[in-house]
Parts: sequence; C-alpha cells; structure tokens
Amino acid sequence: MSLSAPLRRGIKNAPHPHLHGLVASNLQSAVISHRSMCLSIGHLPVNRPRACQSATPADGPRLPSMLLMNDLEKYALENDRRLLFKWQHYFDIYDRHFSRFRGTDVHLLEFGVFQGGSLQMWKDYFGPQSQLFGVDINPECRRLEEDRVRIFTGNQEDRRFLKSLSTEIPRIDIVIDDGGHTMRQQIATFEELFPHISPHGIYLCEDLHTSYWRQWGGGFRRRGTFIEYSKQCIDWLNAWHSRHPARLPVTQFTRSVDSLHYYDSVLVIEKRPREKPFVVRSGIPSIPDYQGVGPGILDRLRFWFGR
Repeated sequence: MSLSAPLRRGIKNAPHPHLHGLVASNLQSAVISHRSMCLSIGHLPVNRPRACQSATPADGPRLPSMLLMNDLEKYALENDRRLLFKWQHYFDIYDRHFSRFRGTDVHLLEFGVFQGGSLQMWKDYFGPQSQLFGVDINPECRRLEEDRVRIFTGNQEDRRFLKSLSTEIPRIDIVIDDGGHTMRQQIATFEELFPHISPHGIYLCEDLHTSYWRQWGGGFRRRGTFIEYSKQCIDWLNAWHSRHPARLPVTQFTRSVDSLHYYDSVLVIEKRPREKPFVVRSGIPSIPDYQGVGPGILDRLRFWFGR
C-alpha cells in the first residue's frame, strides 16, 4: 500500500486499520485482520518466517506453510531489503495473473512507491528483462531509483500528468494502482491509462475497500466510488449482446477486454482483442427438442444469433 496520500492527511487515516500501530512498532511484524493478513516486512531478523508467525494470535489464522507459498509470498516473508507492505491474500492474486509475464521484457507501472519494497519484489519476480516504473507524490521516492527501475513524481488526480506517463513510458503491459486510494485518483488513473495498456496486458487496482470508507470518498453503494464505477465494466464487457445499442453500445472496452476478476479489495482486468462472439453448433440431435414451457430450438437459435 502506498502511504503518500494518507501521510498528507495524517497517518491515522491510512488505508489499513492497523497502520498507526504498525508505524509505532517500526513496521516489523505481520498483522492479522479477520481472515486476511497484512504483511509489513523489511529488515527482519534472520529467522524471518518465525518472526512473522509469532505475531499471529493463538486463536487467529496462521501464515501458510512455506511449501505451499508462491514465489511472491516467499519473497515477502524472507524480505530483509526495502520495506514492503501488502495484504497477504494479494500474493496469490498477483501470481495467478502475472506469472505468464515472468522471464519476459514486461513493462510494469506501479502507483504507490512508498519505501520501494514492492518494486524490488517485482524486479526479483519478473527477472532481468523486466522494466519497472513507479509513481509517487513524494519526491523523496526518486532516491529509490536503480537499474531497470524509474520513478516519476506526480499527483494521481492530475490527468495531464497521467497522460504524460503514456508518452514517457514506451510500453505498458501491467498497471498496478496502489496509490492514494481515493475515488478520484482511482477513476482518473483508470480512464487515462487503461487505453494505453498493451493488447494482452493487465490493469489491477487494489485496496478497493476504500470504496466503503468515507474518508476516502467511499460509502456503501455510494455514487462515484470506484467499486460502483467499475460495475459498468460488466455491462461494457457484455455489450455485444445488448438489445439497446444506444444505451449500451459496443465500445473499445468491449473489443479489448477478455475478463474481469473481482477479489477481496482487488479488481483485475485482463485485456485481449475480441471480435463479436458467435455460436458453434456441431453434431447430430439425439432426442426431440423439449416442447414444454419456454423457448424451443428455433427461439433459442434466434436468441443466440440476435435475430
């Protein structure tokens, strides 16, 4: 999670409910919240996994066995480099969607540099061909640049700044929005950068629980939250089947998005060029068509083909 925007409003308003306590304890323990665990790890002792697990209450959830972890989770638990702050259940989501980019010259753009821990994690995960770009409002983050890591300073709500990124970065395969977490920031970032993601790329916005928190502009089913905004994506994805093209037309989103994946506090949008879907019918009928209540075979065919 990025702290840049919350820090401007005071650490007590940070997007993780335990963050104030974590800062007071030097961010050196794993904190458990409900069934999800938030890992804040960096500069831990040699017995790092044990140190992390010791912070788990006796009646609470346990960190999974190292044998069952993916490489990102192992990296987080063994991390003694720059500070890393992530919800534990995010690592499976990352690995599920990002693993196909490992060993390639993937270009990743992450909003929310914080202490630079996640950029180092991505550098290790994707390998020596990867090119990483970070964005943070804190100008001090520029000091965290290193080989294959470039950092931009700017405000996530500034659409002119967001537009400039698409010209500064030669190609964008993955966008991770872990920035300020306000509704305006998340919506502006999506609208300005999603069209510039490569045809088989990924857009991931995390910490969506701020859509339910008033101090970030959220609220349950409140208009203007990123959660409510993103629900339109479901309609846009299915626009090929719209009976009201004036209200729900086929758009570039419809033609370029393969799937939407909602998780606890995370939305992943995977891109893939698409054409109008069609039905494949093959084989020989084996039984008479059912003639009860409901559409018959001709009605179903008309429905499938939109006639």
